[in-house]
Amino acid sequence: MIRDYSKYEMNDRERLVFYPAGYFAIALMFYLFYHSIILSLAGGLLITKLKPYFENYMASRRMQKLGRQFKDLLYSLSSSVASGRQMAEAIIESCENLQVMYGDDEPIMIELSHMKRSITENNESDSALLSDFAERCKNEDIVNFVNVYLTCRSMGGDLEKIILHTSEILTDKMNIEKEIKAVTAQKKLEGRLIALMPLAMLLILNVLSPSYIAPLYEGLLGRIIMTVCLAAICFGVRIMEKISNVEI
Repeated sequence: MIRDYSKYEMNDRERLVFYPAGYFAIALMFYLFYHSIILSLAGGLLITKLKPYFENYMASRRMQKLGRQFKDLLYSLSSSVASGRQMAEAIIESCENLQVMYGDDEPIMIELSHMKRSITENNESDSALLSDFAERCKNEDIVNFVNVYLTCRSMGGDLEKIILHTSEILTDKMNIEKEIKAVTAQKKLEGRLIALMPLAMLLILNVLSPSYIAPLYEGLLGRIIMTVCLAAICFGVRIMEKISNVEI
């Protein structure tokens, strides 16, 4: 069970891929800009500075995956409650239903398996389990659903109608978010391709016309120009990511 979905820690396999691949990519980029093996080997060490960004990216992907999977859970919970089952029974039934769609290592199945085990073996309340889940997942849709359910349970009301209506609203919201993310994903891809174009042009000039670009690798002025270009590319990529990262 994941204690905090907003934090991600790489496993051993991911480290074995991330550090060598990242070191090689950064070292290659430094060599492309400076033609210096020493600077390339030293520059590759910057991969350690990128570790937090990569882990934040992976945490974001995991939270998005959980949100998509939660939509399927909403359908299952709604149908179970509509058939007369209590929330605890609906959670157990949903765990069995979603096993057909997801593997045991998927986030939603890890959570449902934990809830099912806690309910059947430890006799824990569904309210406490859902509250703990909402607190750990940091997902607005899940938090809203759990808050509505807890309010309905404490104050009374038509649980079936409220859960069904809430599920419909959250599902519509998720569908809109999916469309927005599809549009922004295209713009992100375009921005990253544009950011790669200067690197591609520099590589082509080094291969096809090394004498034409040789002055940029000789003398202090050439080093300054290449450093400014590299910094501008990095700054542009960062700005592009911030602009295209739409908060929904």
